[in-house]
Amino acid sequence: MANLSIAPEVEKVSTFKTLSVLFKWRVVSLLLFSSVGGAFLAAGGWPGWANTGLVLLTGGLAASGSGALNQWWEKDKDSLMDRTKLRPLANDTLSWARWVPLIASLMIIVPVAVVYPFNAPLAFFLLLGAVIYVFIYTMWLKPRTLTNIVIGGAAGSAAVLSGSAAVGNWADPGAVVLALLVFLWTPSHFWSLAIMYRDDYMRSDVPMLPTKTSPRAAGWWVMLHTIATAVAAWMLVGHPSLGWIYLVPVGLATIDLVRRNIKLINEPERENALSLFKSSNIYLAIIVLTACIDAVIG
Repeated sequence: MANLSIAPEVEKVSTFKTLSVLFKWRVVSLLLFSSVGGAFLAAGGWPGWANTGLVLLTGGLAASGSGALNQWWEKDKDSLMDRTKLRPLANDTLSWARWVPLIASLMIIVPVAVVYPFNAPLAFFLLLGAVIYVFIYTMWLKPRTLTNIVIGGAAGSAAVLSGSAAVGNWADPGAVVLALLVFLWTPSHFWSLAIMYRDDYMRSDVPMLPTKTSPRAAGWWVMLHTIATAVAAWMLVGHPSLGWIYLVPVGLATIDLVRRNIKLINEPERENALSLFKSSNIYLAIIVLTACIDAVIG
C-alpha cells in the first residue's frame, strides 16, 4: 500500500521535470522577468494586473514553444553533450516526441494570433523573439558562426519590448535601454557557460566562441560584453522613475561582476566560469528587480 501511495507523486514530479526541461522553463522565467521589467519601466510604475498577466501568459507560451523547437532541432547534437544528453528529446524517452514540433508551434502562433487584433506591437515582438531564437539563432547561426549568440541575444531584447508593448508604450526609452542591456548581457552570460562546457561543444562540433579560442581569450571577450552591459545598466539611471534604490545595488553588483570576470581571465578554470555564469544571472535579476521597485516607489 505504501508503494501505491508514493508512485503517483513520483510520476508527477518526473512529468513536471520533463516538461520543465523540454520547454526550458528556467530560461523562460528569466525572459519573463525581463519582460515584466520592460512593462514596469514603460508604465513608469505598476503596470496593472491585466497587463502583467498578459505579458506572463503570452510571453510564457511563446518562449516555451521556442525552447521546445530549439531542443527538437538540436536533439542529435544534444545527445553528444554531457550537459544536454539527458534532455527528453536527446535521450529519446519522450513518448509523444513526434508531436513536439506541432505543439510548440501552436504555443507561439496562438498567442500571437489572439493578441494581434488589440495589440499588434505585442504580437510583433512575441513573434520576433521566436523567429530570432528558432530560425536565426538555432537553425542558421549556431551551427555556422562562433559569434552566434551575439545575434541570438536579440531574442531576449524582443522579450523586454513585448513587456513595454503590453502597456502600450513599446518605445519607452527605459525599456529600449533594458532591451539593449539584455542584448549585450547574453553573450557574456552564455560564453561563461560555454567555457565551462568547452569540451562538450567541441565534441558536438558546435562553433561556440570558446571552442575556437583559448579560455583566457574567451574570458576577454566575456569582459568586453560585461563592460558593455555595465554601461547600459548605468544608462538606465537616466530614466525618470529610477534613483538611488536602483543605483546603489546595481553599482555594487557591477563591481562584483567585473571582479569575477577579471578572476576568470587570470585563472580561466571551470569553477571561475561557473561563478561568473551564476553571478551574471544574479546581476540581471538585481537590475530588473531594483528597476521595478524603484519605478513603483518613484
